[in-house]
Amino acid sequence: MEEIYAKFVSQKISKTRWRPVPPGSLQTTETFATGSWDNEENYVSLWSIGDFGNLDSDGGFEGDHQLLCDIRHHGDVMDLQFFDQERIVAASSTGCVTVFLHHPNNQTLSVSQQWTAAHHHTGPGSPSCSSAPCTGVVCSNPEIVTVGEDGRINLFRADHKEAIRTIDNADSSTLHAVTFLRTPEILTVNSIGQLKIWDFRQQGNEPSQILSLTGDRVPLHCVDRHPNQQHVVATGGQDGMLSIWDVRQGTMPVSLLKAHEAEMWEVHFHPSNPDHLFTCSEDGSLWHWDASTDVPEKSSLFYQGGRNSTFLSHSISNQANVHQSLISSWLINDPTKDRIEITSLLPNRTLSVNSLDVLGPCLVCGTDAEAIYVTRQLFS
Repeated sequence: MEEIYAKFVSQKISKTRWRPVPPGSLQTTETFATGSWDNEENYVSLWSIGDFGNLDSDGGFEGDHQLLCDIRHHGDVMDLQFFDQERIVAASSTGCVTVFLHHPNNQTLSVSQQWTAAHHHTGPGSPSCSSAPCTGVVCSNPEIVTVGEDGRINLFRADHKEAIRTIDNADSSTLHAVTFLRTPEILTVNSIGQLKIWDFRQQGNEPSQILSLTGDRVPLHCVDRHPNQQHVVATGGQDGMLSIWDVRQGTMPVSLLKAHEAEMWEVHFHPSNPDHLFTCSEDGSLWHWDASTDVPEKSSLFYQGGRNSTFLSHSISNQANVHQSLISSWLINDPTKDRIEITSLLPNRTLSVNSLDVLGPCLVCGTDAEAIYVTRQLFS
């Protein structure tokens, strides 16, 4: 991989997302969005990756990410997703969900739609207008699904003022993240180590399936679905472990992989190369996991600046009897026998790496050290 370039932006970055390229387009992505948190004023910003290669005063490479435009955001940006090429959905610590519209002609952002009290606490002991942070959002045009600290799930539709569907007490604990399995089905993770599958075709307020980590109820913070095999899901949580799940069978993860030393904030399968997976953590690390079967003589050593540390893991169930060509490499890899190669992508440990995104050959991540890191040659 070529150098990863840093740009210091004077705000703590909570979320980073690449703008999707148009379907069928051969171009690589040039634009990404960021959201900030824990600053006096928070912003949603759009950046162009521009040219690279300037040496900074510390001898590292300084990225030439150009700020295209930004707009103030009320509260911390808890999640950020592109709805389409022009619209970005932001989740706020105030419980508000905002759709921002990018105007490329004059490079500005404006508010196109807002659901101000999408998430709020109700019931005895809570003030009548007590807001609850919106912790996660996922988009599948025209639908937007949000989850929050209030245990509520909202289904919105772009250009509709009211929620299409709300599951009020979907969870008695905090919902931390959400992803689509298939269009009518979503999967949520919560603060007591549970995955729940919800089917919007069903009228009730009960999940259609519950999976969980046994033993300690370790909070799960992030989830991503395999782009080609919708039953394969990866989660990360407070203990830094990476869990791989097959939602078709069992109620426990297929593999538990020892990973980061502190909370794992995000996990992402590469959208077009899903044998590769990326994670980031409170411990200041950003990791690339390679489970592809075509790597010769894979070593289980973890590469970090020439040093290596052993990679501990165990697999809960063995999938050997299933037709292997139909299974994701994440399911057939008994990591104690097969090797997963892990590479640390940041040159040195920093403050928390809060968010990452991958698209094509490009990766972006944002940190509490007020830096954005970008590389455009992930697999070179």
